[in-house]
Amino acid sequence: MHASSNPARKPSGSALTRRRLTHAVAVAAVFAACVTSPAASAAPLREVMFVGNNWDGTADVIASTGDFAKIGRINVIPDKDQRLTEIYLNPIKLAFFLGIRSGPGEGHDQFVDDMYSTPDGTAMVVSRPSFADVVSLDLATGNIRWRFPVSGFRADHMSVSPDGTKIAVSASTSNTVHVLDINTGRQLGSFKTGDKPHENVFTNGGRYLWNMSIGEVNNNFDAPWQDFLKGDRHITVVDAATYQIVRTIDMRGKLDAFGRKDLSNAVRPATFSPDFSKLYFQVSYFNGFIEYDVATDRITQVKTLPKNPNTSDDRTTFVNDSRHHGLSMSPDGSKLCVAGTMDDYATVVDRATLQEGPLVTASKPYWATVSGDGRQCVISESGADQVTAIDFGTGRKVVSVPVGDHPQRVRVAHISAGWTSPAN
Repeated sequence: MHASSNPARKPSGSALTRRRLTHAVAVAAVFAACVTSPAASAAPLREVMFVGNNWDGTADVIASTGDFAKIGRINVIPDKDQRLTEIYLNPIKLAFFLGIRSGPGEGHDQFVDDMYSTPDGTAMVVSRPSFADVVSLDLATGNIRWRFPVSGFRADHMSVSPDGTKIAVSASTSNTVHVLDINTGRQLGSFKTGDKPHENVFTNGGRYLWNMSIGEVNNNFDAPWQDFLKGDRHITVVDAATYQIVRTIDMRGKLDAFGRKDLSNAVRPATFSPDFSKLYFQVSYFNGFIEYDVATDRITQVKTLPKNPNTSDDRTTFVNDSRHHGLSMSPDGSKLCVAGTMDDYATVVDRATLQEGPLVTASKPYWATVSGDGRQCVISESGADQVTAIDFGTGRKVVSVPVGDHPQRVRVAHISAGWTSPAN
């Protein structure tokens, strides 16, 4: 029998090499397809800013740099009728709903407080004070993906973890912070706070989560001697993996030690230096801000900013006890941007000297954040229904862009590059 006719014979060396090479190429192709296809199919993202129009129940999407031009708008309360039905059928929920309207809402319902985008840019996650919940809205359709009712009767400020996977939301009437998976809405943990939790900030690469409680702001017991009626106000610091409290900070004694017994210890908007060694924060009733050294646990500087002569010093006229509400820092840590809410201006402050720049006229500015490229401070002018960009370098206004009714929180976000407003 010819050797060539034996089907069981071993292939020649060259044939074996070719067969192995073909097999290797095929395996490599399959592996490459598995590895690269998700990335290849993922839609490219565009950096934008979300602007929450609190009384409108909408969020405007604007460019994050340059002219900050409006790109589109999304309705954040597509389920309004359903939510209102639930509220009006529940006397307790209705009492709180109307209380929010007459109190922090200044006669309006509060439909959007804070917003973030999911890491893939397909959804907007929104806290809705009057509906006491957090929802995820599909940016393509406008439909709700998930809903998380917070404990108590009002949802407030949020914060997103540095990796974009977790959001922390203050449930202001239950003195609780909920931490949720941003994609599913599943609760990952929660912790108790002081009275009326407000601002949340992730620090140290997401290792810690700081919460600032502001106490009772809906009464008129605003005179200094009535301070004890404002409740328990302190900072709660938790381990962001276990949600166990690692530290609490009450600024009362630290302000007293600095010689400022006249200042409230209700910590409002706050921002950290890039290395997290210094905390800058606003407090109720005060036209200015405070510097706190984290390591030494003491207040190191207090900056008083100008008053508007047309602004009354009657504390009961300040919106939710906040004379100034909005604070951000340039990415290099050299400048602070302050929203002087009741004094109708914003200003950029040199962090080294604490010297303020020009007072940029603004109508009840309610928030301050940083543009996508880090060159401007962006404030929300809740009294003029616009956002305004101020140059960190010159301290002067760059541009104003009209938005919806009573803008408050402004956040950098990411959406699909070709996004347009959904139909609903």
